[in-house]
Amino acid sequence: MSATAPHAGPSPIRRPLAAASLLTALVSLVFGLLLAGAGPASAHAALTGSDPADGAVVDTAPKEVTLSFSEAIAVGDDSIRVLDPSGKRADTDAEPKDLSEGSTVRYGVALHSGLPDGTYTVAWQAISADSHPISGAFTFSIGAPSDTTVALPSQEAGGGPVGVVYDIARYAAYGGFVLLVGGSAFVLACWRGGATALPMQRLVVRGWLTLTAATLVMLLLRNPYTGSGKFADAFDLAGLQAVLDTKPGAALVSRLLLLGAAALFIAVLFGTYARREDEREKKDLTFGLAVGGGVVATGIAATWAMSEHASTGIQANIAMPVDVLHLLAVAAWLGGLASLLVALYRTPDIGSAAVRRFSAVAFGSVVVLAATGIYQSWRQVGSWSALTGTRYGQLLILKVALIAVLLAVAWFSRRWTGRLTDSAAASEEASEEEPASESDSVSADPDPDPERAAQLARQRAALTATKKKRIRDADPQRSGLRRSVLAEAAVAVVLLAVTTMLTSTEPGRTEEEAAGGTPSASAPAAGGPVNLKMPFDTGGQNGKGTVRIDIEPGRTGSNDLHVWIDGSDGKPMDVPELKLALTLESKDIGPLPVVPDRLAEGHWSASAVQIPMAGDWKIDVTVRTSDIDQVTIDKNAKIG
Repeated sequence: MSATAPHAGPSPIRRPLAAASLLTALVSLVFGLLLAGAGPASAHAALTGSDPADGAVVDTAPKEVTLSFSEAIAVGDDSIRVLDPSGKRADTDAEPKDLSEGSTVRYGVALHSGLPDGTYTVAWQAISADSHPISGAFTFSIGAPSDTTVALPSQEAGGGPVGVVYDIARYAAYGGFVLLVGGSAFVLACWRGGATALPMQRLVVRGWLTLTAATLVMLLLRNPYTGSGKFADAFDLAGLQAVLDTKPGAALVSRLLLLGAAALFIAVLFGTYARREDEREKKDLTFGLAVGGGVVATGIAATWAMSEHASTGIQANIAMPVDVLHLLAVAAWLGGLASLLVALYRTPDIGSAAVRRFSAVAFGSVVVLAATGIYQSWRQVGSWSALTGTRYGQLLILKVALIAVLLAVAWFSRRWTGRLTDSAAASEEASEEEPASESDSVSADPDPDPERAAQLARQRAALTATKKKRIRDADPQRSGLRRSVLAEAAVAVVLLAVTTMLTSTEPGRTEEEAAGGTPSASAPAAGGPVNLKMPFDTGGQNGKGTVRIDIEPGRTGSNDLHVWIDGSDGKPMDVPELKLALTLESKDIGPLPVVPDRLAEGHWSASAVQIPMAGDWKIDVTVRTSDIDQVTIDKNAKIG
């Protein structure tokens, strides 16, 4: 294919790009509509409560410490540790007990008997259902608070040097996947002649090598990444076996097996396929490679979907295939862009027809990205406050902005492509009118010596390549296209980095939900005393009055609750029975029953009332003034 293949008529490229620009403008509107009607969900697990609560002071030593989480987690032998004021283990050093019931996820550890008074530290670490390590620490006291030699850990799970290397491998894995899948798709769908181009072969092979190496590194570092944080544990066979039994470990092993199939695909693509000259046979082989390569690429993409955000939370059965489509669209667009850049800079043979075909592929990828991205955003963010007030939401805004910039630069690239097409015939004529070169005179002088003939053939090939490069570099339209595609690639690299950061960032929904509870349990949630006044009428004689309720300190964790009942005359009023219940309807928590003790006439009290999560709590009060006269009243109160 000539570097400037002739083409008549106006380029159809601008129409898809105009549609892509319009699509981008509509994304924000649809995005807003979805966010406005979103419901609850979660991804990263978060600590929602504990017993004893963070900062609580209990009169007697508890028999166990329990922790509640927002979703399923994986725990190990040392996932929950309780340390006394001197730093010694106060728990029995056994594997945490699974105390979960229904949708409530709770784990506990037994404590030694006869623990002395003082402040105890609870440090915990687990792996959430989306494969990310989580950790935290909090304190409670027996008898009275005391000094403690235990320092709360400052480094989160998955941090430190091991975390840095693991994250680098994650970035490299995504980059390798984009080059492998996008480069292969570019050759099959846009430029079949690229199968014989050495720069294209190197691009795809390097993508395979990068993805394979990154996957091996992640598999070896998975144990220290979620555990000790020490590089030496990467070669702990017992730890590696434990990793293989987990969902992320199985996903990494599956990826390695699929990469073996991908190696065979690459060998056929740049071997048998590149050498095939019969057009009919090549067409059949193209179809076979497209089907086989598509299956392998889908399988590799599924190894991310089955072990990260898409695999947990609401609608996981829908989210996982959507995530696979999203990854494949990213690879087709950004990987094809990288391939186009290499072709423009390193090969003289790519023509405008291949660029037009890539334009169609890129437009289709943008459509798929928009649809799947909107769904993922709704699922992981869910509200405007989460979009603007969480790190995940802010990264998502940055990603959308980068996509808009990328599409704007792509519009300029397509304009250069149109000019390249219009000037193709003139460039071809200039190439044909060029005086005969040394290669022509050489070819006119046959040489019976095979070695000499081979040498002359190499010289002719070099001279031909040099001539093509000179024509290519002299074309201002091609130079302009190269510059704009280079700018696209630069933005795409940043976009891919932000996308990778999103996969390891706690989704906005979960961060907001956890903020209502105690995600790290390192400090009590802020709050203030809650004071309520609720009139009632049981319908019987002397059945009217007013209930006054005080909840202190009015935050998540342990609270003191006081109830006063005044009669219609304003004086303290005793009743045969008084019951309360607390319900957080937005999270389907409760009703949590509270039975206060009578302290004096018209005064009841309950201590250590646990509020597991901040929110708008409904407080139901049941008052019975006689054997048959009873009423239940309720009022909402913001707690935490």
